[in-house]
Amino acid sequence: MSQKENKWELSHIYESHAKWENDIDEVKKLTQQVVEMNGSITTSAQDLLKALKTNDKLYLTLAKAYSYARLQFDTDMGNDAAKARFEKTDALASSVSDRLAFFEPQLLQINQETFEQYKKDISELETYAHSMEKLFQKKKHVLTPEMEEVLAKMASLGNSFKKVFDDITVNDLVFPEIEDEEGNTIVANEANYRKCLNSYNRDFREKYFKALLSTYGSHQNSISSTYYGSVKYDVFMARSRKYKSSRDMALSGNFIPLEVYDNLIKTVRENIRVLQDYIALRKRVLGLDNIHFYDLFVPLVEDANISYTFEDAKALVLEALSILGEDYVQTLKRAFDDHWIDIYPQKGKRSGAYAMGIYDSHPYCLLNFSGTLDDVFTLAHELGHVMHSYYSNSNQPFTNAQYTIFTAEVASTVNETILYHHLLQQNKSKREKTHLVSMHLDSLRSTLFRQTFFADFEMQVHDMVENEQPITPQTLKSKYEDLYNVYHGEDFVVDEELNYEWLRIPHFYRAFYVYQYATGVSAAISIAGKILSGKQLSGNNSAIDGYKEFLKSGGSDYSINLLKKAGVDMSSPQPILDAINDFDKARRELEKII
Repeated sequence: MSQKENKWELSHIYESHAKWENDIDEVKKLTQQVVEMNGSITTSAQDLLKALKTNDKLYLTLAKAYSYARLQFDTDMGNDAAKARFEKTDALASSVSDRLAFFEPQLLQINQETFEQYKKDISELETYAHSMEKLFQKKKHVLTPEMEEVLAKMASLGNSFKKVFDDITVNDLVFPEIEDEEGNTIVANEANYRKCLNSYNRDFREKYFKALLSTYGSHQNSISSTYYGSVKYDVFMARSRKYKSSRDMALSGNFIPLEVYDNLIKTVRENIRVLQDYIALRKRVLGLDNIHFYDLFVPLVEDANISYTFEDAKALVLEALSILGEDYVQTLKRAFDDHWIDIYPQKGKRSGAYAMGIYDSHPYCLLNFSGTLDDVFTLAHELGHVMHSYYSNSNQPFTNAQYTIFTAEVASTVNETILYHHLLQQNKSKREKTHLVSMHLDSLRSTLFRQTFFADFEMQVHDMVENEQPITPQTLKSKYEDLYNVYHGEDFVVDEELNYEWLRIPHFYRAFYVYQYATGVSAAISIAGKILSGKQLSGNNSAIDGYKEFLKSGGSDYSINLLKKAGVDMSSPQPILDAINDFDKARRELEKII
């Protein structure tokens, strides 16, 4: 494979930088056109349609220009010209947002009845029915213009709590140096987290863990006060906007019923024994008298050290995902053959991996492929995002194409789950199989159980603040310890340092976000199980047909309804139970192998 074939082809978006510049100018013109509609966007059906279509064209063009600049910059971050293009587009996006702040409040000046009449006048407005319906549902939480202005200014204050947290944890904390297994000096910081906790030297793992967590503990008062302020801000905003609670406000953003959150925590708690059985298995396999947090990451078997070429990974992914049908596979082949993917690490390239959908082009995928089994799964994962965007953009108008965060990780995890079961069926050595099943278990432990644990903690903290109970570092540490005892069971030792762990979790400053990792993986495993078993859904739809309907639907309906197309009801315990059963089946498989 030549150097050029390893990289994505951005000329599919713009043939030249000059074409990109033309779209930058177009965005400015469209912005001005929308601004000139200020005060008249809802006065008639014709005015509303014109405003909505112009606004769509504006944001479609801006997203295309932004994506081009971002993709170019991410593969060559030292390139001054690429950086300038990205910063120019980023600044333009901020300017557009500021200038069009009037748009949504003006849309809210009409009601559902008026919009229904407008649809009768102009049928083309039906395209916007779902987005307008969501807007009308938020209307009861919109306040007077004067109060909205006050709350907008308060938002800056609300964002400051995360900034204070970042300043303390990134800039102010001084992490200690410790000695590693080879006698070299290493800093006990976040950058070395995975490396150190994966070490087979238990004394070193313990030393790193206690040094890291104790450093956070040394600032427990300031971080506790910062988090308390963040929660109080959320509670204040929820009450100001007349939501039932801060949790209700957060979930309402994606129109997720509270029972989905409650169902997740209740179902996991009622079946938590499967996690505790896995922890007990870890304890036995590692030959430990007791098991601590720093024992949960070390691999149960050393990596089989199998290296995969990208062609190997490609073949495995295509073979595994062939179950989803010829149309799915042909699109995947296009992604490989038509340069949708930037494959290998290089100087100046962003680390990690991601996928980016572009509405009137095709999705792109960034990798840093190095040949590990993890990299093979990452390829499958990111191609799940690619396919979700491809199907959605190909079947929905722009206004309905963007899917929500709640469903965003479903397609990626469906791909990973299908790949896992495909690899498991192959004739592999005991070590390879052990490594594969262990990876699956650890992935589920960290997404399904750990994120539910976090969701449980933040729900309890917000409830306390809403009930005007005082929050102190000791209160939070005690609550955290109680949860570890509930979730991890009697085989697990809760070290004093572990009670400081909540101090290091940045996601708590984006309230009620983490539960979506657990619901997403549960939905994906449930869907993948139906696909692999050849299950028929209601209406004689196959599980594959239902899944593709979900992919094609984008954001055209509420997330809960879209997942039902794939046979998953997230307000019921079943998808959570499917994921828990998958975890327990893998644990029993591992027990047999070992």
